[in-house]
Amino acid sequence: MSKVVVANDHGAVELTARIVDFLKSQGYDVNYLGIAENKSVDYPDMAKLACDEFKKGGYEFGILCCGTGIGISISANKIKGIRCALPQNCFAAQMAKEHNDANFIAFGGRIDYKDDVIDMIKAYIGTQASQDERHARRRAKMMALEK
Repeated sequence: MSKVVVANDHGAVELTARIVDFLKSQGYDVNYLGIAENKSVDYPDMAKLACDEFKKGGYEFGILCCGTGIGISISANKIKGIRCALPQNCFAAQMAKEHNDANFIAFGGRIDYKDDVIDMIKAYIGTQASQDERHARRRAKMMALEK
């Protein structure tokens, strides 16, 4: 069974509950580190918690949510080894995995997306990272920016 780590702040409680339910229905073992109530927490703390857990190993990917998805994704991308995408539609979710091999995706609980978030997650998990040399080269360059 594939493991996924999920975390959120108070800006995405309802959305994250939908995501967790969906992942479990698909057979994922979900390590939910977020909050299930509208109690204020800081999204950088939630990003760090989930990313640190992910880096322990054994996870296929992670999902982060805050009000817009922006703050939590920026926070995650400050952590070495994390490539967190903020897809706005199914195509972007697919490309986040295929071209960038994103190991996290983020969403906003206060955003009205054209494509449903669950459909974006399906697009992401249904895609393999490209082994094409140009994408591998670009991913290596992207990760080298951490140095």
